[in-house]
Amino acid sequence: MAVLVLDSWALMAFFKDEASAETVEHLLEQTVAGRHKLLLSVVHWGEIYYSIMRADGREIAEQTTKEIAALPIEIVSVDSDLVLARQAAQFKALHRMSYADAFAAALAKTRKAELITGDHEFKAIEDEIKIGWLK
Repeated sequence: MAVLVLDSWALMAFFKDEASAETVEHLLEQTVAGRHKLLLSVVHWGEIYYSIMRADGREIAEQTTKEIAALPIEIVSVDSDLVLARQAAQFKALHRMSYADAFAAALAKTRKAELITGDHEFKAIEDEIKIGWLK
């Protein structure tokens, strides 16, 4: 079974019904059908929460977290042995990217997964992880 990692860009596009929303919705449907597994770093979960809270308030942010919890997405925390955090720190140290995005990249690399995103910040690491580009 293929493993895919979503970043906050992908889920925000879905929640805002942007151009890539249909593609993300299709990925969610395929996950329910058992075609692949979707992962989201807890760091990106937090990024979604604070972005929505800033724009729309705490109540909408809380509602969005309930919607995320109902989706077929596994939220992945930082490993207790620090493997994920170490890989994220290495991406951050070697490339111009946000620390949150470094966690999505690290999750994709450590799980041998494809990162689904439309964030062009990931172009810098295309040779290190597989990326499924959203438009």
